[in-house]
Amino acid sequence: MSIQIGFVLLVAVVAIAALVFVLARRRRTAHLKERFGAEYERTLTADGKDAEAHLAEREKRVEKLQIHAVPPEMRQSFASSWQADQARFVDEPEAAVAEADALVQRVMAARGYPTGSVEQRGSDISVDHPGVMQNYRAAHAFALKRERGEASTEDLRQAFVHYRALFDELLDVPGVAAVKAI
Repeated sequence: MSIQIGFVLLVAVVAIAALVFVLARRRRTAHLKERFGAEYERTLTADGKDAEAHLAEREKRVEKLQIHAVPPEMRQSFASSWQADQARFVDEPEAAVAEADALVQRVMAARGYPTGSVEQRGSDISVDHPGVMQNYRAAHAFALKRERGEASTEDLRQAFVHYRALFDELLDVPGVAAVKAI
């Protein structure tokens, strides 16, 4: 009789452990979906079963960084630089797009993000700003076309619009629309 009770207890413990494991995984998945939004789905498509581990790794990496808001005086300086760059777009769209990319990197650095490779910047930004990741990737793709001399004026305009969305999100200017068309 005691062997049967021991077996039943063992089965119950295994079942409870399995249930706890499944619930923890579901909670982790729900958390990552909520935190990363569309970036979760993109990473799942790209990384398959390793997606959640990669997203959790990004989250841990960014938690170690000292990300902070841009100080008001720097915010004004960045906003003025953006306005000048936007005015430049009409006469020199290629140079304006290159400057937009550089300005976004300066804002990232001012906030405390590392400005290493494009992939690393994207991974870091995706943790706190998943909504603009599509803008970041699209802007970078257009910038690569620009570097190869293959970008049309419309490509450059689209890149600039995408950089603007990222710039506004990173600068975190209250009351500013996410995308302002040129």
